[in-house]
This record gives sequence, C-alpha cells and structure tokens, in this order.
Amino acid sequence: MKSKDELKKIIRKNYANVAIKGSTGGCCSGGCSCNGTPIDINKATIKIGYTEEDLSSVPAGSNMGLGCGNPIAIASLQEGETVLDLGCGGGFDCFLARRQVGETGYVIGVDMTTDMIELARKNAKEDGYTNVDFRLGEIEYLPVADSSVDVIISNCVINLSPEKEKVFKEAYRVLKPGGRLSISDVVATAELPEQIKQDLRMMTGCIAGAEYVENIRAMMQNAGFKDIKLMPKDNGREIVKSWVPDRNIDDYVTSYMIEAVK
Repeated sequence: MKSKDELKKIIRKNYANVAIKGSTGGCCSGGCSCNGTPIDINKATIKIGYTEEDLSSVPAGSNMGLGCGNPIAIASLQEGETVLDLGCGGGFDCFLARRQVGETGYVIGVDMTTDMIELARKNAKEDGYTNVDFRLGEIEYLPVADSSVDVIISNCVINLSPEKEKVFKEAYRVLKPGGRLSISDVVATAELPEQIKQDLRMMTGCIAGAEYVENIRAMMQNAGFKDIKLMPKDNGREIVKSWVPDRNIDDYVTSYMIEAVK
C-alpha cells in the first residue's frame, strides 16, 4: 500500500507526462487506455458528453481526452459567475466555462501538476484570455479564498485524491452561500478487488481510487452540502470499460454526475 504522499507523487508524475506528451501521454483516457491501446481523443471526448462545437471552441492542446463526463452540461453557468475547476489539466473545461460566464465572469483552474499549469497558462495566453487564472495547488488545500466561488466543476479528478473528505470540505469552504457543486467522477458501485486497488495503472487511471457511491454522499453531507444528487451516466460503464477493455472493471466502477448546494 502506497502512502498518501507516494501516491500523489506517482499521480503527479503520470499527469506531467500527459501534459508534456499530449495525446501520447500515459494514463487511462489520455490518448491510450490502461493497457496501452490508442484512443481517438476527439471521439472519446464526444462519447463522454461534449460536442463538436465544444472541441472547436477551445485552444488547441487543452483537450487531452481526460474525463468521464461533462460537468459543464449540468452546471447551468450564468454570465458574471466565478467558476473553480478542481484538477483543471490543460484548461479544457475552464475555457468552456469561460464561454458561458463571459467577459464579466472569472474562471479559476487548480492543478497539482506544474506541467499542466504551465500548459494551461500557455493556452490562455495564446488565445488572449485575461479572466482565466490557473493556480498550482492541491485540491485538498485549495489556493482560493473563503466564500469566493459561485460554481465548482471537476471532471474525473476527485477519485484520484487519497483524502476525498478534505476535498469536499475545501469545496464547501470556498463556495459562496448558495454556491453549486457540479462534477463528473468515477465512483465504485461494488467492493473493488485488492488486485485492482494495488494496481498502479488503476491508481493513476481513475479506477483504483474510486470511492463507494454512498460513502461519497456521506462525505458531502459531513462537509455541509445540501440537495445532493448522485446520478449514474447512461453510458458510464461503457466509458470505463473502454479504458480497460481486457478486464471486467465495469462490474465495480462507473461514471456519475454529482451535484450539491452550499
């Protein structure tokens, strides 16, 4: 069993590799499946809930095929809102959020991987975005002020944290009263076998760290959230199966859309 710090180092190294190599990087749904089979990133992104228009409206290189759903689709973003993306990667969802909140809105992306933050900042600079801010930090210790955010989004990232309850408490802290949480993530619907929990490919590939769905509900309730909704995606099992086609991983995990209010 890896320690929390060791696990974070492994995950950080893996996603740094994705940031540097782009579509040839090495994680589930990031250009290849967990067994190394190549994936068409655009097709994979549409499969999880985005559109051709989404793909054509963001800076080139911001979409690396990382995700298990589309949190923007359920966030109901309004012009002028402040949005925070947990685990922003190259900025894909941040740039889509910016389209909806407009010039009067503000979007913050947080990622613990230096290479991802550098890539996201490069993407923003090249397209002249001035109201998108990318910050290096851990989602368990957000570099964001109390009660300063209207909406939090996240796409297949919280499952990677070894301290998920801290993540939800931090999310609650930075949201304004009435603020919304709209995320997509992989959750467990059955007990994961030990050989999956201890598999490094599964740890960095958004599978081994998946928490049981009712435990997630309890963590969110403990953090203070209300109106909690946990909804399985119709094709959630198909999505995770495509990452590990040689194993019956979809018997244990699937993609969920998760919403709540502060």
